[in-house]
Amino acid sequence: MEKRKYRILISGGGTGGHIFPALSIAGALKRRLDAEILFVGAEDRMEMERVPAAGYEIKGLPVAGFDRRHLLRNISVLLKLRKSLSMARSIVKDFKPDIAIGVGGYCSGPTLKAAQRAGVPTLIQEQNSYAGVTNKLLAEKADRICVAYDGMERFFPADKIVKTGNPVRASLTEKSRDRRAALESFGLTPDKPTLLVIGGSLGALTVNESLEAGLDKILDAGFQLIWQTGKNFGDRGPRAAKGKKGVVVTPFITDMASAYAAADLVVSRAGAGSISELELLGKPCILVPSPNVAEDHQTKNARALSDVGAAILVTDADARGSLVDTAVRTMSDRKALDSMSAAVSRLALRDSDQRIVDEVIKILNK
Repeated sequence: MEKRKYRILISGGGTGGHIFPALSIAGALKRRLDAEILFVGAEDRMEMERVPAAGYEIKGLPVAGFDRRHLLRNISVLLKLRKSLSMARSIVKDFKPDIAIGVGGYCSGPTLKAAQRAGVPTLIQEQNSYAGVTNKLLAEKADRICVAYDGMERFFPADKIVKTGNPVRASLTEKSRDRRAALESFGLTPDKPTLLVIGGSLGALTVNESLEAGLDKILDAGFQLIWQTGKNFGDRGPRAAKGKKGVVVTPFITDMASAYAAADLVVSRAGAGSISELELLGKPCILVPSPNVAEDHQTKNARALSDVGAAILVTDADARGSLVDTAVRTMSDRKALDSMSAAVSRLALRDSDQRIVDEVIKILNK
């Protein structure tokens, strides 16, 4: 390959499930290529902080998602989209990328559309088992579509699809974490099974309220709990756990590698990024899909695991009535935990960031 500095545009964000894969791909690109990387994100979302903190430049677009419940509010959404398309065209014209990569999120649409109109090669990374509307619209002119699930030719041209898996944050796989040390870092004992509940950065209200009501059941069964509530649950988690031993409540976990290492069972939403982490780490899990996502894609993600015995699916509607009982019953069954661990590990696709960079290099070499 000719040795020169490539210019690579990466667009996506909105949630950690989009940002972490994007940063993982950027890191792999920097290791493999002499590349100048520019991110494009939504100007009021978390990528505007996380990406610069990782050492990359980012441009923000005023793009927002469509409001399916209040259609009149979409007038402003359409105006923001029009402005974002104009800004994306300017970014592409000024930066002159050799390739544009979209990892999902509101900003991927206008950015990749602008790149395609300018004749810039594009690569889409579709993380979910059910493709989003934006990626389906972009697929016709995309050069490559990297996916994490089989059967994606339902949505995309089969000759463009490459199964790479979803990249995860490097800190989870850089080194293995010792269970005892991980538990001690949370002030917990290695003598009791531990349940990890991940509520997401904002907090999954149904999951949180299920834990709030059923906390004593978990502790009375002889289990420990690491409960990440997200920021929107306020002080309700700490109040529920006040005076109780064997429970750690926090709005955000900075050391997720230790949290996973400490866990015998994980309760989580069914975002593609979370599922990829659980697969790579071989963690038995109960998945509670969010009902507030496009095309109900989290339920489809969860079923891809539950149908092969790699996870237990509890619907959001059923969670308040059954989540804690299901967790206690599952934690009490070592054979079930081991079976799920083996099944979820078989689904893992490793080195996904490198596989995606392989495809980027093939496109650049054309």
